Amino acid sequence: MTLLEPGVALTDLGIAIECGVLAGILFRAPNTDRSLGQAFVVFFAASGVAALLGFFTHGFLPDDSSLLYRMVWTATIASIGVAGFASWIIGARLIASRRVERIAIPLAGVMFAFYLVVILFLSQSYVVVIVYYLPAAAFLLAAFSIAYRQRGDNVLLAGVAGVLLTFVAAGVQQAELGLDFLLLNHNTAYHIVQAAAFLLIFWAARGVLRPKVWA
Repeated sequence: MTLLEPGVALTDLGIAIECGVLAGILFRAPNTDRSLGQAFVVFFAASGVAALLGFFTHGFLPDDSSLLYRMVWTATIASIGVAGFASWIIGARLIASRRVERIAIPLAGVMFAFYLVVILFLSQSYVVVIVYYLPAAAFLLAAFSIAYRQRGDNVLLAGVAGVLLTFVAAGVQQAELGLDFLLLNHNTAYHIVQAAAFLLIFWAARGVLRPKVWA
């Protein structure tokens, strides 16, 4: 089997497996907040689906004008949208404020619906994805920070670091900064940093959701 972009495709596959495993662990583990746990599961599952579709795109679909490519790309950015929506729910639940939840979650739903309309009928540019996902990531970063100040639980700092790493990963990709000494291009480097970010966010999720008797 020959892959079109081996490094990019295989690191996408690695992230897909990673996110699938993390989602599975959170799904099976007992937790203290069911809705927060479900949101984390959706976040990792949707991210994993996006990465798996990226594996097929970078591995087997050379013609970006083909119907199959467009279908896979549409599903990819829709999955990213689901992860973004889950980020809003996670953030609202972490802050643990009814008022924040009443505002943030419906707003996130409206934004997600608008995002789907845009990518299905207007534009599938990656700029659209960035514009949609950036506020969700910023809100999640703020939520982890606020929750840390509220609870003083050091595990929440892993969430802060993880979300910050997602910004670093995006910067690496957009600036096209590769790891030349390892013969890795910017997309592959982006995936490596993103994989580390997911592990940190997972660590924070486990810490927040774990029942006290586990400690």
